[in-house]
Amino acid sequence: MGKILVGTASWTDKSLLASGWYPPHAAGAEARLAYYASRFPLVEVDATYYHPPAERTAELWRDRTPDGFTFNVKAFSLLTQHPTRVDAIYKDLRERLATSKRTVYLRDVDPAVVEEVWLRFTSALRPLHDAGKLGAVLLQFPQWFPRGEANRRYILECRDRCLPLPVCVEFRNTTWMSEENRAGTLEFLAVNDLPYVCVDMPQGHPSSVPPVLAATAGLSVVRLHGHSDKWTSRIIEERFGYLYSEEELDDWAGRIAGLAATAKTTHVLTNNCCADNSQRNAARLMDLLAARDAGVVLPR
Repeated sequence: MGKILVGTASWTDKSLLASGWYPPHAAGAEARLAYYASRFPLVEVDATYYHPPAERTAELWRDRTPDGFTFNVKAFSLLTQHPTRVDAIYKDLRERLATSKRTVYLRDVDPAVVEEVWLRFTSALRPLHDAGKLGAVLLQFPQWFPRGEANRRYILECRDRCLPLPVCVEFRNTTWMSEENRAGTLEFLAVNDLPYVCVDMPQGHPSSVPPVLAATAGLSVVRLHGHSDKWTSRIIEERFGYLYSEEELDDWAGRIAGLAATAKTTHVLTNNCCADNSQRNAARLMDLLAARDAGVVLPR
């Protein structure tokens, strides 16, 4: 059985800071990350979806965490074909956009600018990669990114642009994992050594993907989004406001242990980010996996 790393999506969102999960002495950025790393061996950085990171920031993440700690980093929105605020793009590149729009899509941006955004985004993460602390760049594609040859080519383009940084792939369009297309999608990922991101999320929406667990590379990734009945809300705390029950976590522990038997490394991330729900569920999931002798990695 491969090793299992459990963590949460983000460690600095406002509702978490307000929840009291951090002790009083963990009041600044450095102390919070150190405290988080004493509880979990893995974290997902989601802020990079909204604003591309600076290399200095990645250096601080590297230096403020112990050996063996792992960061998964969500790709900048522009690069995965999501709407992107112009003021989130590097300042000197905004002047080359020649647009009065506040929000742009990849198709709106000059290819030379896109090339530079890719270069800067991946270069900023090299300190983590070189230190052995970068798990994968999360390529989460939007609900308007359906299964098809052009989009398969774009996934491979993203992989190649990230090299040597590893990536993993999450879909938010059900056509990829419908019963008739599921085998073909998983085969495509496996042939290209691309880790599939298994998801648990509310069903019945255009963005819904079924909770299928499959290892398509040496790394497997599971993201637990919860089952909020307000999944379409623009308010993050409502969209991810869900606390997994003991029964649900026990079921997921068994399923994750089975997945880990087919992969070298499995990353499990709770993304029910409302107050300290994510941290509480991740901690309990670690306990349940440890009780199964499932190879869960404990924090240092």
